[in-house]
Amino acid sequence: MGKEKTEDQINPNTEETAQKQEAQEDLVENEENNIQDKTPEEKIADLEEKIVRQYAEMENQRRRYEKEKDDAFEYGGFAFAKETLNLIDNLERSKVTLQNDEELKNSKGFEKIISHLDIIYKDMISILKKNNIFPIEAIGKKLDPNLHQAMMEIEDESKESGIILQEIQKGFMMKDRLLRPSLVGVSKKSGKKDENLGENGEKNEEKK
Repeated sequence: MGKEKTEDQINPNTEETAQKQEAQEDLVENEENNIQDKTPEEKIADLEEKIVRQYAEMENQRRRYEKEKDDAFEYGGFAFAKETLNLIDNLERSKVTLQNDEELKNSKGFEKIISHLDIIYKDMISILKKNNIFPIEAIGKKLDPNLHQAMMEIEDESKESGIILQEIQKGFMMKDRLLRPSLVGVSKKSGKKDENLGENGEKNEEKK
């Protein structure tokens, strides 16, 4: 016959569990002794402190809940709105593709197709605006890193550096939150004038 297993062998965690229970009992006993040793005034002060802490914690939880609820109400459709912008992008790309197709441009129904695409685009923008989603103004504006993302630089001596000259992809705001930035091309000085001025200055000095 095999050896019978002792209780500790059957459940090796029994001793550890018993030690934890003893430690908890000692902690409770110590707290009770401390309470008994305190005067009524000290007991009242401890209770008041506990109540104040619990009230502060409840107030913090309430504020977090209110903020989460407000955010869910205000921006609950944020992800959906962001996905909807892909439809607008595809519509714009389709229009550009049609306009660059020389064979279609000479067809009878070309203007009607473009007109219908424009109507659909305007309707979609109108629906977005009704839901507090607005396109970001870009062309002619100074580059704002909070609203615009520069994708390329375009040399233009007539403009100061950092002016948006081209909109690659339209950006949108949802109320006061950025839905996506505008992808843009910005102006920059070529620097040729400065180089020419430098060369002319050196030549003038040589002549002197």
